[in-house]
Amino acid sequence: MGGDYAPDAILEGAFAALKELPDDVTLVLVGNESAIEDYLKRCSSRPENIEIIHSPETIGMGDHPTKAFSKKPQSSIVIGFRLLEEGKIDAFASAGNTGAMLVGTTMTIRTIPGIIRPTIAATIPNMHTGQTILLDVGLTPDAKPDVMYQYGILGSLYARHVFNIKEPRVALLNIGTEPSKGNLAARSAFEMMKDSRDFNFVGNIEGNNLFISDTADVIVCDGFVGNIVLKEGEALYSIARTRGIRDDFLEKFNFEKYGGTPVLGVNGNVIIAHGISNEKAIRTMLLHTLEIVKAGLTQKIIKAFEY
Repeated sequence: MGGDYAPDAILEGAFAALKELPDDVTLVLVGNESAIEDYLKRCSSRPENIEIIHSPETIGMGDHPTKAFSKKPQSSIVIGFRLLEEGKIDAFASAGNTGAMLVGTTMTIRTIPGIIRPTIAATIPNMHTGQTILLDVGLTPDAKPDVMYQYGILGSLYARHVFNIKEPRVALLNIGTEPSKGNLAARSAFEMMKDSRDFNFVGNIEGNNLFISDTADVIVCDGFVGNIVLKEGEALYSIARTRGIRDDFLEKFNFEKYGGTPVLGVNGNVIIAHGISNEKAIRTMLLHTLEIVKAGLTQKIIKAFEY
């Protein structure tokens, strides 16, 4: 029931994903049962491997996240997190209220012990490597140096186990390549990261090398900077489409191709999609969700922080 084009876009994307998901995967649809059934009646056939869980309430995109999560216990987001917490589903993916999704994460499955702050990771296009992992992209706008250090660990685990990069290279997004460049947080983070044995740190990377450099597989920054970078990429794609430019690389900036971003550092697989997600983005999100589940990413992060 979440997203600007729910429920039809969500259902269309879900059923498109079902055609590509293995037969042993069950897709659990949490939402208004009558709305889901009305959609199914319009379909030529009813998929077998779906389960419908009725949710009479909905957290709107404009609702206050914390208040809505506590006052709407029968909303699809609250029920989804309850199912995840109880182990009845392996992952919870949504294009609903992002704030409510994050509140649900902290109030139910909670942060993995040892992790200071969880993070949202996104992939951005790269001309040489195909894609680069960027984190954080909005969860913690004022991340401290020790938090960004842990982003390096989380990003490396994501790159290694989901994208199969054996030795991920981690860079720190900064205004210069020299160790002395940047604000206090960036300089302090560099000092912590330069001798790290937890990941392969390759130094600072500047903004003009984000999409063209072959020096890093994971790029670390605070959520304020990361969110701006992500949205500037979306703006670049919109400009290209508006001007009638068709280019294979620029097409990679289309958010539909990435679908959703995982929340790393919490005790469960949570994937958040853009509120404007259409059926293509939902399909991509669900396929990526299965990749995260099959990789056992959450379990590997828990093990990495057992110290």
